[in-house]
Amino acid sequence: MNIDTIFEAIGKFFNTPFGFTLVWAAVMGLFVFLSSRHNPFVETWKKYEGSIITGIKLAERQLPDDTPNTNKGLAKLDAALRFVLKAYAEANNGKQPSAKIIESIRQGIQVKHSELDRFGGLSKPKVSA
Repeated sequence: MNIDTIFEAIGKFFNTPFGFTLVWAAVMGLFVFLSSRHNPFVETWKKYEGSIITGIKLAERQLPDDTPNTNKGLAKLDAALRFVLKAYAEANNGKQPSAKIIESIRQGIQVKHSELDRFGGLSKPKVSA
């Protein structure tokens, strides 16, 4: 059996309806895989969503209620961002994220804070007198 015979058999196989379907499915699978790997609409911060939620809740508890309203939001954002960046460094052997990832995390913190606030995830426990 020489190489020409092998290639001729492969060519005949892929010229059958089953062979064509197999090639078509492989190409479509590759397309779906590549499009999901390089989707520009997926937020980078979604990978760190758990740390972001924890950071937001810790920042809510960390800041006292008498903090001036003008600085309160920025202070909470900064505290949550520091927590998430610390968790990122611990998960990546001390490596700090790039400026692009930091900005993505900052945007994610703001989005998740808004969602948590809207759906009551940030309500403080009522203290009975």
